[in-house]
Amino acid sequence: MKKILIVINTLGRAGAETALLELLRNLDPKKFEVHLFVLLGQGEMVRYLPEHVKLLNKRYDECSVLSREGKAHLRTHVLRTLFHRGTVFRQAPYLIRQLWGMLRRGRIQSDKLLWRAMAAGAQRFDQRYDLAVAYLEGGAAYYVADYVNADKKAGFIHVDYIQAGYSRSLDRGCYEKMDRIFAVSDEVRQSFLKVYPECGERTEVFHNLLNQELIRQRAAEPGGFNDAFTGARILTVGRLTAQKSFDVSVRAMKLLKDAGEKVRWYILGEGEKRGELEALIRQLGLEQDFLLPGAVDNPYPYMAQTDLYVHATRFEGKSIAIQEAQTLGCAILVSDCSGNREQVVPEVDGILCDLTPEGIFQGVKRLLHDEKLRERFGREAAGKKLSDVREMEKLLALLA
Repeated sequence: MKKILIVINTLGRAGAETALLELLRNLDPKKFEVHLFVLLGQGEMVRYLPEHVKLLNKRYDECSVLSREGKAHLRTHVLRTLFHRGTVFRQAPYLIRQLWGMLRRGRIQSDKLLWRAMAAGAQRFDQRYDLAVAYLEGGAAYYVADYVNADKKAGFIHVDYIQAGYSRSLDRGCYEKMDRIFAVSDEVRQSFLKVYPECGERTEVFHNLLNQELIRQRAAEPGGFNDAFTGARILTVGRLTAQKSFDVSVRAMKLLKDAGEKVRWYILGEGEKRGELEALIRQLGLEQDFLLPGAVDNPYPYMAQTDLYVHATRFEGKSIAIQEAQTLGCAILVSDCSGNREQVVPEVDGILCDLTPEGIFQGVKRLLHDEKLRERFGREAAGKKLSDVREMEKLLALLA
């Protein structure tokens, strides 16, 4: 029986983690012994792990990495790891050099700064694997490249590599040690190869796996909107981060309100930008119009009930949230950026807009005032086959 190790940074509620769970379900336990290591040992999605997957973490906390309790636990874990085996001292030259580079660029990304230290100080395993897979960039990739003993190694890229802020300097040659690199979309592949052109022959597209039938089943479960609002509802599912650009959406909501539109916008997600967004919402007087109810265990009833799904972000890899909304027949408005434009066919199953308050406002207004157009887009979206289990053959070919 072949042994496979998969490493991911955290197992919180997000797109890559959702896609990983589906990939794990498609690894036959009669053929493969599957181990999972969560680098930071945290995340609520662990409860959905298939029974045949063995979690290797000695310590694991199921709280969300975005909750107050989860953030406190994460800080403790990071500090413990930094001083384990003297990691912070051995990594000091690297950390200082990267911090100086970030300061010069005016963009400090603490997570990317610390990923290599987190990998260096993490739990180690003596056994040898037939295949080791880093399912995310950063820490997981560094860990698999440098600290895992495996016959074959693969890495997954889920983001626009350049936009996300990764670089050769941060990575220190980790992808040179990978036998195969899988990008979740063609645009993600192109972005990655701008940084690593020599990896062209080893890099291919591996589309996320998605259980569309399960999504439809869960959409029929109790839940969804429970307020008495009688106007049109807009929905977005995503973490409250800079990448998701919800500040632009808030300003677009202000334009909608000033134009007299009877509409309410709901964001299902949590993240470090909550405080800033709440302040902006108060400043613009949108407390009853732009709502942040937080992350929910089952967003699908909301998707099934919404009038319009909007995904206006700065960049993406390949958004699972868009695919879920399409599966449930949502009319969709997305910003014209990497990742998004690969998922929506303009004027066929959705609309692309500029990532500006005015661009979002015009797109929303058009769709809200054209019910037949929304219905047509929804039918086209619901009819898409968005996942093909044959993608697994690309990964399993490494075991041949």
